[in-house]
Amino acid sequence: KERWGVPLVHTMHTMAKVKNLLLARGDKPEPAARVIGEQQVVDVADRLVANTGDEAEELIGLYGADPGRVAVVSPGVNLSVFRPASQGAARRRLGIPQDAHVLLFVGRIQPLKAPDVLLRAASRMLIDEPALRERLVVACVGGPSGNGLARPSFLTDLAAELGIADVVRLVPPAPQEELADWYRAATVTVVPSYSESFGLVALESQACGTPVAAAAVGGLRTAVRDGVSGLLVNGHDPADWALALRRLLAAPRRRARLAAGAREHAAAFGWQATAARLMEVYAGAVAHLHKTAVALPNA
Repeated sequence: KERWGVPLVHTMHTMAKVKNLLLARGDKPEPAARVIGEQQVVDVADRLVANTGDEAEELIGLYGADPGRVAVVSPGVNLSVFRPASQGAARRRLGIPQDAHVLLFVGRIQPLKAPDVLLRAASRMLIDEPALRERLVVACVGGPSGNGLARPSFLTDLAAELGIADVVRLVPPAPQEELADWYRAATVTVVPSYSESFGLVALESQACGTPVAAAAVGGLRTAVRDGVSGLLVNGHDPADWALALRRLLAAPRRRARLAAGAREHAAAFGWQATAARLMEVYAGAVAHLHKTAVALPNA
């Protein structure tokens, strides 16, 4: 920025201060060096791009960002890849029974993403309704990352401990075309994260026509329209998640309405709209720099 005389526009992936406020049990806080680095970026950036209005408030409230330098631009999803298609065909390609109730988790296997909440909820569901075991499939697509690397076999061990290894299917990270099939094959995509700056998994699922059950945190409150494209669950108590998921599985008409709402909601988040808004932000940053240079002729 200083050497080239150009504006700096920065988008946070996640924010350390936010993550540290919403740690999962037993998770490790982000290091002080990251907090310092993020603060330095906030202090010198000409524009800060926030994924949601909530994130904009966090930048202002937790990092002291100038509100005039913060712009909200929601991330987009590739609607040509993540699009509705036959659930039956997707299940055949993935080897999933046609009559299965598929609860899908997609993401990094680490405490922050809370895949254990889904497994514990599934265990509770089977205790409450043993007959569900004949049709339930809990699919987790992703690999250990971050703090999850310390226990790479965590989900395998937890499934065995809970007595649900027979219904759990662990799948390594998949390319986008295959990932779209997983979304289409799912009955519900479950996003129980403790913190999300936005929640692209939720948006990708909805773009494929599959409703989402997500934690009512961070950007997920924007990525999912509660009661329209999916549902938001308060807290991370497996009993609450089990109840919410059982109700969804027992209500095919409600799921159909949510699926229609999911497709409509996701359609507003295509990359074209995101790129156009980002172009406005960058153009504004450049124009402000030129205006400042004119005002300071000796600069």
